[in-house]
Amino acid sequence: MNSSLAIETKNLGRIYKIRGPKKKGDEKTRVALEGVNLEVQRGELFGLLGPNGAGKTTLIKILSTLLLPSSGTAFVDGYDVVRDTEAVKRRISMVSGGETSGFGLLTVEENLWMFARFNGLESKTARTRIDAMLKIMGIEDRRRAKISDLSTGLRQKMNFIRGFVTDPSVVFLDEPTLGLDVQAARDVRVYVRQWMHDHPDRTLLLTTHYMAEADELCDRLAIIDSGKLLVCDTPANLKKSLQTEAVFNLKVAPLGSKPKNGDLLEAVAGVSRVHVADVNGHTELALTLRGEDALPEVLAYLTRRGSSLIALEKREPSLEDVFIKLVGRRLDVDTSNTEEAE
Repeated sequence: MNSSLAIETKNLGRIYKIRGPKKKGDEKTRVALEGVNLEVQRGELFGLLGPNGAGKTTLIKILSTLLLPSSGTAFVDGYDVVRDTEAVKRRISMVSGGETSGFGLLTVEENLWMFARFNGLESKTARTRIDAMLKIMGIEDRRRAKISDLSTGLRQKMNFIRGFVTDPSVVFLDEPTLGLDVQAARDVRVYVRQWMHDHPDRTLLLTTHYMAEADELCDRLAIIDSGKLLVCDTPANLKKSLQTEAVFNLKVAPLGSKPKNGDLLEAVAGVSRVHVADVNGHTELALTLRGEDALPEVLAYLTRRGSSLIALEKREPSLEDVFIKLVGRRLDVDTSNTEEAE
């Protein structure tokens, strides 16, 4: 493995056996990962984007030694996740959004101290770090509260402290702000940025459903779908890849008559991609055009459909536009975990 890499995978694959009775002809296996080649530099905050079932959680579970690959190899901090499992475990930590870790009868402080001791921290060092991180995360006043009495946001902040208190070399954050309110999610992001700034030799791999979060935090990111890695680059470069096209948001009166003879907006000359949403008595169109000169044709189409323009905004391409182009749909948030059904 290249010594400058914190994470490296080579042709990594994972196949699940589908449990339960099967009818004749039903598939007996499902490919969760296929030929994944990934390199994450030391000191990098790397993002992983993909819809539910894309393979994100499967990949993180392999890298964190919770799941064996079906094929290929994976290295974390220089160690093979299969041959050197214990060495990998000593160097990593993992935090998942919405998890219910901790013993409900114990206090926040007791849970954190116990976890730190389980991971080999000397008691005095553990208490010093816990004290400091409780202050940083703004929950020092809840240190003696029982876990069972915590809100979702407070529990997730405690989980964050648990994930960072051992000073790991590599941290895996799997949907860390899922289900959090705006302020709690902001606190988590602030802490992540500060931790990376204070620990330039540490590495963080983040999966998220939130495009703005990925754009704000990540040095580089990869988009994964159906178990395959589609693209890997900086957020800025990914957005630049769409700058040959024009992106518009249109607010229009509700579209009237149904389209006739295949007269669809997608078929209008110069239209690349369309997303339509009906919102509070009007229709919102997110359009990607091959050029601004296609806009008059779009407006003519609206007239044919008995609609009219209320507002128009041109915007720069976003990560969501990149995602839609590669995957073919929006990245909608879904709290269900489809990857764990097998």
